[in-house]
Amino acid sequence: MKKILIICIALFGIAFSALAQTENKAEFKFNEEKHDFGKIPQGIAVSTVFEFTNVGTEPLILADVKPTCGCTIADFTKTPVAPGGKGIIKITYSAAVASPFNKTIVVTSNAKTPSKNLNIIGEVIAKTGTSSK
Repeated sequence: MKKILIICIALFGIAFSALAQTENKAEFKFNEEKHDFGKIPQGIAVSTVFEFTNVGTEPLILADVKPTCGCTIADFTKTPVAPGGKGIIKITYSAAVASPFNKTIVVTSNAKTPSKNLNIIGEVIAKTGTSSK
């Protein structure tokens, strides 16, 4: 009986320490996770900045920020963000095609939640033609 009790205590200790290690990670807190550009003119690139704070206990490292289409470009903080520190992800959308859009940007990091999705939405309005008479 003592052996079973000792084994149970050991397993509980191992499980608790593994859980504690996952809790001591970096973690995002974004000011916004979805940005609405509203109506924008065709042919004009627009940008927004998603600002985040590392609310975890370890440095936050962005491994990759990948837009899901070629019409969107991402630039982001490349250095580790210390606990309590801030970083940015700048997204630029090329408004080449007149239509509504909803684009996703996948952020991969060492955070407790290793993959995070950001979204940009809006509507590109077609250029109006001018006639010369």
